[in-house]
Formats: sequence, structure tokens, C-alpha cells
Amino acid sequence: MSPPPADAASAHTAGVRQLVSSYRAIPPHAPVRLAKRTSNLFRARARNNAPGLDVSGLTGVISIDPEARTADVAGMCNYSDLVEATLAHGLSPLVVPQLRTITLGGAVTGLGIESASFRNGLPHESVLEMDILTGTGEVLTASRTEHPDLFRAFPNSYGTLGYAVRLRIELEPVAPFVALTHLRFETLPELVAAMDQIVATGAHDGRPVDYLDGVMFSPGESYLCLGAQTNECGPVSDYTGQQIYYRSIQQKETDRLSIADYLWRWDTDWFWCSRAFGAQNPRIRRLWPKRFRRSSFYWKLVALDQRHDIGDRIERRRLTRPPAPLRERVVQDVELPIENTVDFLTWFAENVPIEPVWLCPLRLRDADGWPLYPIRPRHTYVNIGFWSSVPAGPAPGHTNRRIETRIAELGGHKSLYSEAFYSRAEFDALYGGNAYRMVKTAYDPDSRLLDLYGKAVRRQ
Repeated sequence: MSPPPADAASAHTAGVRQLVSSYRAIPPHAPVRLAKRTSNLFRARARNNAPGLDVSGLTGVISIDPEARTADVAGMCNYSDLVEATLAHGLSPLVVPQLRTITLGGAVTGLGIESASFRNGLPHESVLEMDILTGTGEVLTASRTEHPDLFRAFPNSYGTLGYAVRLRIELEPVAPFVALTHLRFETLPELVAAMDQIVATGAHDGRPVDYLDGVMFSPGESYLCLGAQTNECGPVSDYTGQQIYYRSIQQKETDRLSIADYLWRWDTDWFWCSRAFGAQNPRIRRLWPKRFRRSSFYWKLVALDQRHDIGDRIERRRLTRPPAPLRERVVQDVELPIENTVDFLTWFAENVPIEPVWLCPLRLRDADGWPLYPIRPRHTYVNIGFWSSVPAGPAPGHTNRRIETRIAELGGHKSLYSEAFYSRAEFDALYGGNAYRMVKTAYDPDSRLLDLYGKAVRRQ
């Protein structure tokens, strides 16, 4: 790899020193956390005013090697900055999660997915090596041959085995445009059969498919969105203004986007979640500044609500009678074996009043799998994402618990960025408990970092 620019390399070195210094400043018996106010997590966290790890110097792209098609990236670099740097070379990360604010380190330790995952797996599978700050305060380089136990257990550990300081990742060449085809299905079995065939062949009707995801608006109206890279110039759509991307899927059989706009097509309206803030109302949208139509701003609104309980305070002060019914937040991404996808979607549509839902197929690249998220290699799974709220049930977490049970019955897993209610035994069986404890003991013997079950389920 060619040497990185001196300023980027020196800035990263200084950022690592700053990080290690902040670790040493944390009292020995205090938990170690990141000193940052923002988060892409949708589960509550315990409030903590203790000093944290200073990662402010670890936000940039360190270097890019266009010939080797690799990049060295600081752990807190967000994908927006990473993609901007790689596209300048006609390259892209193998998998680019949907939202600009997601960091590379976060996608690796917390899992990520996108429409290239049916051919490129998950973001951590394109990592060649990582520098990780462990619970002992050491910065270790981990790869498939160096500290391989830490390297393989790091995905889905959510910062409980350490924090990625630097990651070297693979890149792939990309064309400047993406041509889209939207296939409509009136039954779920037909959609899943078509998805399975495209994943197996990498093509549809004899034409290559580079990107594949879908949307279920209802069991009788669902779509697959097929993307093909192209160098052919021509008009492109713009969904950063008044038009809304997910509505175009219902309205257009074909479409074209620049590669950058394709990678961020879901960010402008946070999939469809911007409607909760009124941003899809045409009258409001015309007045809503364009710079605030993006996931980073919606995150700020959510964080403000969580910090000050704005929604609950409004409800308590309502003068109307009867009072509005209580709501349960249901924000989840789950992975189901493709053969069980129709069963789950049918059950979900009958029992959970949320629509639309996102569909994204994936296959692991690594033949050995990953211990903390043990889905089967060489097998197709479908990520199903649903993000909204439902009427509250008879007990806290009623709908989320029902979903957890149904997922387990169908051989699936769910991402841990949101609320979870598993018992310790259930959690260990689903998320590699034995493997996790062995690596935890080796690299965090004094339990300076949080425990994964405590963080994901007990909300520590």
C-alpha cells in the first residue's frame, strides 16, 4: 500500500494517542464507554456522566490504495465521508449501509447490510485487519492470522470486546450510474422465489443484477428492486428534493440514479420514517430545508425526544378525551432463512400493524461463519426491517417479545441495535455465548468493558 498522506497519517497517530490517554484517565473501576452523545442504537441506555473514550481524532479516511483496492479507515469515520473518498477513485466499499451517519467501526462491531449483501455478505467480511483498543488498554492488530479469535468474535460484539481504531477494508470498482428495475408481486411466495433465483444466479432475465432489495407494502403488493451498474449516460432521478424514493418503487417500472444517489437513496427520508416528522407532507416538505432532509437530522430529533421525553409530556398534557392509547416502539431488523421468509411475513402482516417493511437478501462470504452471529454460511437469508410503533399490549414489550419468539421458531436472528428481551440462556444460544466468554476473558480480563448481554438486554 502506498504511504498515506503525512497529514492524514499524523492526525490518525495523534488520535490514537488521545484515545489511549482518555482510557488511562478513566478510574479503574468505572465502566469504559465512548465519549459521544450520538448513537445509531434504538435501545435505551443507562445515563452515565463518567468520562469516556475520546474518539474525536479517529474520524477520517487514512489512505486509499486504488491498485490494491483497499482503504485504511479510522474507526469513527462515517460512511458518507468514506464513500466520498472512495468514489473519487471509482471505488466503493463492498457493502455500504443505508444511512450516512453509520460509522465503519459501528457497522463492523454491530453488523450492517445493504443491497450488495446477496453477493458481498456483511461489512465485517470485507475487513482485512483491524487495530482494536481492548479492555486492557492495549491497541492490538487483529486479522484472520493475528489474534484471530478476537477478529472473528468482534462482529456483533457492540463495543464489549473493544473499539476499532483502524480498519483496512476491501473496495470494489463501481460504475457512475445504477439502472433500476422494479418487479411487482401479488403474492409473497412469488416474490421470495424470484429473490432466491436472482441470488443463486446473479441475474434476472439474462441481465446481471448488482444490487437487490425489496419492499412489502402488503402481502398483496410487494416489490423487488434490481440494480445494475452502468456507464451509460442519461437522465437520472433525484430523490433528495420533493420526490420520495420509496414511493417511486410503486410508480415506476424502471429508474436511473447516480451511484452516489443510489447508495444514499434511503437516507433522505430514513427509508420511510421521515413521515413521522411530517417531512413527507408536500406542504411541509417544500418548507423543510434540504440540508435537514437526511438521517442525521432525524436522529437528532429522536435523541431530543428520548432525552427530554417530549412525546410523553405532550400526551400527558393533552386536553382531549379519551387520552391517546399508549404505544410500543417496534424497531427491528431480523434475519430469516429464505425458506421461512413467507411464513414470517404472513404472520407479521396478520399480527403487527406496521407497513411497509424492507427486504434484503444476504449470503455470508466467509465459509466458516462468525461466532457471535451464527447464521449458516452458503445459505441465503432475508433481512426484514420494520421500524414504527404499535398499540401497547398487556405487558411491556408485548409485541417485541412475540416477534422474538416467532423469529426463534423459524430459525432466525435479530440485530441487537434495538430492544431485546431474551433470557440469558436464550441469548447465549443465539449469539455465541460460550465463544464470547472465552474471548472476553482473554482480552478484557478485568471486565472494564460492558458485557454484551448486559448492554443488549439489560440496557446497561
